[in-house]
Amino acid sequence: MAFQIKRIYEPAEAADGARVLVDRLWPRGVRKEDAHLASWMKDVAPSPGLRVWFGHQPERFAEFSQRYKEELKANPGLAELRRLGQAGPVTLLYAARDPEVNHALVLQAVLRKRGA
Repeated sequence: MAFQIKRIYEPAEAADGARVLVDRLWPRGVRKEDAHLASWMKDVAPSPGLRVWFGHQPERFAEFSQRYKEELKANPGLAELRRLGQAGPVTLLYAARDPEVNHALVLQAVLRKRGA
């Protein structure tokens, strides 16, 4: 299963495969018809409380990652993402500015680990 991540603001490419938005909120400035989504899976995003607590502060990323992994343990959306991954590549789309500090990295790692 090939799971890659990409900012939703980057152009869609054929190599993206199934493009899945994994943010709870719709990204600003993106028209739905321009997103080229296979799915918008709000429920695999961090809970609103966790998202607000994290606030994309790099010093909180390690703890955020652990808390988010705990939330994902009981998330049925992971099974749906794995099914998509069996059909071909899946690109997890996120809107956060920092490519090094965002929830999509954590989600990708969980999918790769459990999918192996």
